[in-house]
Amino acid sequence: MFYPINLKIDDMKIVIIGGGKVAYRKCMNFLAFNKKVLVVSKEFVKEFEEIKEQVEIVKGAYNEKYIKDAFVVVAATNNKEVNREIGIYCRQYNKLVNVVDDKDLSNFTVPSFVKRGDLLLSVSTGGKSPSLSRKIRKDLEEVYDDSYEEYVELLGQAREMIIENTSDIKERRKRLKELLDLSFDELRRIIKL
Repeated sequence: MFYPINLKIDDMKIVIIGGGKVAYRKCMNFLAFNKKVLVVSKEFVKEFEEIKEQVEIVKGAYNEKYIKDAFVVVAATNNKEVNREIGIYCRQYNKLVNVVDDKDLSNFTVPSFVKRGDLLLSVSTGGKSPSLSRKIRKDLEEVYDDSYEEYVELLGQAREMIIENTSDIKERRKRLKELLDLSFDELRRIIKL
């Protein structure tokens, strides 16, 4: 069973071994969080050409030297044995590893997610039904549209103002809870006060 956690990956070296469609999809997940990654493969799908400025690409075979100082590793080759070798190495050296074709060898998975600024909603079935995770994610994308990026930002600003100006804890909690009932326009007015 996997434990849900959010990682601050700013200072972590992330390496993806593999250049296929699955590796590309995993790479795009990291790019959604403004994280540059190292991608190693003998061959790459054409989609990598479109993001070559955002990733570090190494054209070559897997070698331990590429993951030795990595914190997060994704094994996404089309070779089950190579993926297994990567998984075993990473587990031995206490690295976070996602082996795309071996859930049991992985010590983390990446859930389907919706990102709207600082709002992050994630869905996981523990690897049992990625299709269901995708379906739920698409449903969430419709409910929580792009406007939620601004909404969360406004809520954060209003929260800071309330914390700064309200010393009574009960009153602070009450006012923070009331924020959620305000419309965008009402929140904007509070921020401009």
